[in-house]
Amino acid sequence: MDFSSSWSDKSTRTIDLTCHPTTPSDEVGTIRVAVSRIDARLELSFRVEGDVPRICITPDDAHQSLVELWRHTCFEIFVAIEGLEAYHEFNLAPVGHWRVYAFRANRDPDLADLPLLLESPIVGVRVAKQSLELDARVALADLSPIHPDSPLRLGLSAVIEPVHGRLSFWAIINPAARPDFHHPEAFALRLEVPSFRK
Repeated sequence: MDFSSSWSDKSTRTIDLTCHPTTPSDEVGTIRVAVSRIDARLELSFRVEGDVPRICITPDDAHQSLVELWRHTCFEIFVAIEGLEAYHEFNLAPVGHWRVYAFRANRDPDLADLPLLLESPIVGVRVAKQSLELDARVALADLSPIHPDSPLRLGLSAVIEPVHGRLSFWAIINPAARPDFHHPEAFALRLEVPSFRK
């Protein structure tokens, strides 16, 4: 699926991610995320603009490291219900791997509430010389029965691995001295329930 048309859709929020000041990147110019809440799902399109051939998209251990995807180029979505400490984390790698985690509170894993997703949230990846795009879809009902009808707080972030050099960390805001995507203030995007679901 190609969400590129949604960049001009008035119902879509476009968010610029900011590089953490301690992890500057020479390879990346901008990272933008288009976010739409449509009925009971989220649709997102991550777009990296920069010197893409200098970004490591398929790491040497890409077929072995399925757990710590954030150690390489990876896009992340954090989803919380407004007013609750619990949240879910999605890790999406442009090589096609993905993981989802459930937490009771900040960095407190909740293995009992780990959602069972039948389909990959990654629905498209496009790579060009100056851009890298990844499209994703999150079915909110897969997270819990109350997610579709609740206001949400989202954290959006990216880890970029250069071919030569160290990782850079990008987020809506960077509230801590070190990169911390799990920080409560990093859940900076609020999405209301669509009016037709109220």
